Amino acid sequence: MNLVYTVSLLIVSNVFMTFAWYGHLKLQQINVFNNNTPLYLIIICSWLLALPEYACQVPANRIGFVGNGGTLNLMQLKVIQEVISLTVFTVFVTLFFNGESLHWNHAAAFLCLILAVFFVFMK
Repeated sequence: MNLVYTVSLLIVSNVFMTFAWYGHLKLQQINVFNNNTPLYLIIICSWLLALPEYACQVPANRIGFVGNGGTLNLMQLKVIQEVISLTVFTVFVTLFFNGESLHWNHAAAFLCLILAVFFVFMK
């Protein structure tokens, strides 16, 4: 069950982080922010989204880590987090940004990520 909690928290964490890092670009496209919006205001908005990201990321790592009774070592935690991060980012970009689409090289890169997960879990 620790693995389910860990992965779930990592997904939620990465949704918040993706919006914190890239959401302001979409808000600029739909004229919520413009080029005259002070950068400090955009940073504060991003920080407000990053706080719940950390509130999920830290417990995910603590719950999932083998040293705390979880099932994952640090390398496994990191690789899973990166795969989730890139998956969330891919969904975010294709849903919210017109003109961004997936190409064969993106699929090849994702296959490499799947292979990374396979190799990091290999005994």
